[in-house]
Amino acid sequence: MTKTIPILLKEQKVLLIGAGKVALQKARVLADNNIDFKIIANELQKDIYDLCKNIKKKKFTIKDIKDYHIVIDATGDSKVTKKLLRYKKKNTLLLNVVDAPKYCDFYFMALTKNRPLQIAVSSNGASPTAAKYFRDECEKIVPKDISKYLARKQKERNTGIIDIKTTKKELEKKNTQVYLVGCGLGDVELLTIKAYKIIKKVDVVLYDNLISAEIMEIVPKSIKKVYVGKKKGYHSKSQEEINALILKYVKKGLKVARLKSGDPFVFGRGAEELESLIKQNIPTEIISGISSSISGCSTAGIPITARGYASGFTVVSAHLKGNSVNLDWVDLLKKENHTVVVLMGLSRAQEIVKESKRLDINQDKLCAIVSNASRKNQKVLITKLNKLEDASKKMESPAILIFGDVVKYNELFKKAIPSQFIVD
Repeated sequence: MTKTIPILLKEQKVLLIGAGKVALQKARVLADNNIDFKIIANELQKDIYDLCKNIKKKKFTIKDIKDYHIVIDATGDSKVTKKLLRYKKKNTLLLNVVDAPKYCDFYFMALTKNRPLQIAVSSNGASPTAAKYFRDECEKIVPKDISKYLARKQKERNTGIIDIKTTKKELEKKNTQVYLVGCGLGDVELLTIKAYKIIKKVDVVLYDNLISAEIMEIVPKSIKKVYVGKKKGYHSKSQEEINALILKYVKKGLKVARLKSGDPFVFGRGAEELESLIKQNIPTEIISGISSSISGCSTAGIPITARGYASGFTVVSAHLKGNSVNLDWVDLLKKENHTVVVLMGLSRAQEIVKESKRLDINQDKLCAIVSNASRKNQKVLITKLNKLEDASKKMESPAILIFGDVVKYNELFKKAIPSQFIVD
């Protein structure tokens, strides 16, 4: 094992020999970290001038070292390396010969952004790629406002205030993160890449019965899974209880993902959860998901805005806060060339039909029920408004209702859609 110690050299001058692609890479590192350096090279790349002003175009000689004590040989020329090694025997010199670890007195570490908190990762020259990979992973855990925070801590230190316990608590809170993750329709392959990555990296996931078993199967065993849904045999948690649970895990310094069916902001109470977190000053990110209001129609072979059948569509929920029914949208069923998609309407079929009759809406209006959209057990039932109540009893939640002439397309497309179609 190579015996090394990471150190920071302040206000040092560096001589960089060479100006090819390798030297350009080293120049970028030096420039990004505000290091004073000089370049000597026979041939120069155009981009090098953007990184360094102190450049001499000439063949390197030992006299060029002068008062420089840190030298980087990026020439790839063995003759230059031999000259430097001979010089080092009699003179004080820290030498780095690029891609030749055995001649190096120091290595370039993979560095995070230059700021008061900077992380350096080294593989001792074995694999710069590995060092960069873990550098990037470290970068992800550093809070975005860390520079502002450290400036405040520096002021405290300057006045003699050093409170380790308080600082640790502050940092734990800064390292927490809540994600409101849209999990789409239930098919794992329809998750966004970002949602997939977050599900894999958090400490805790909160989920309900709308999250498919297939998605829960990809959650690593090491991650704590907390059920917060409404299901037979489980206590139904209120939104306030869910908010409190999220806060509980955040206070432990954990990263939390609240898994939401569809998109968090499409009838998913994501706004309520976000509002609660904002009030607690908890960093939160919204991860968009595919909503069943649109893609649930697609999986059933129903194009919600097919030209000649619908010039627009409306998405509504049949449920309001407190489990009350919402029927204010039913009069939209009178509108020509229009599609109405109803979320959480399966259990409200009786009320929907009753209200449609009161409004004298055509009872022959086409309707589709799509159950478990995108999942292996997806079912599509085609019916009419006057048969909706009986048809709803044959289907299971989660389901969407689709009203409009676009439903006619299912007969044409159903052969291409991997679903069990039922015509009532």
